[in-house]
Amino acid sequence: MTLKQLAREDLKNRIFHWPDIQQFREDKATKHIFYETPNTVGAIWCMHPGQTLPLHSHEKADDIWVVVEGTADYYPECGEMVQIKAGDVVVSRAGEKHGMTNNSSRDFVMLGIAGPTPIGFIAHKHH
Repeated sequence: MTLKQLAREDLKNRIFHWPDIQQFREDKATKHIFYETPNTVGAIWCMHPGQTLPLHSHEKADDIWVVVEGTADYYPECGEMVQIKAGDVVVSRAGEKHGMTNNSSRDFVMLGIAGPTPIGFIAHKHH
C-alpha cells in the first residue's frame, strides 16, 4: 500500500504543537482554546509563578489535564492540595472540584481536554 504524504500544515486544525500555541500573560493565568467541537474542547493553560486557576467544577463535563511543563499545587477538593508535575495526567470527572496555583519559581503549562460541551464553570471557595 502506498501512503499519500501530507504536510503538517495541511492538518493545522488537527495537529497542534503546544510550544507554538502557548500564551502567557503577566497579570493572570492564561487559557487559550486551540480547538472546539460539539463534543470536546481543548485548551492550553499557561501560568507564571504565583498565578492561579480557581477551584471549580463542571456539572456534566469531565476535565482531563496533561501537565507538560513545571509543577503546581493541585486542589482536588476544598481545603486539599497535592503537587502535580510535568508528565502527570489529572482526571476530574463531572462534579469533581479542581483548581491549582503555580507556587513554584518556574512557568507551568498544561493541556486540558473537557467534554461534553458546553462544559460550564461552577466556582468554589476553599473552606
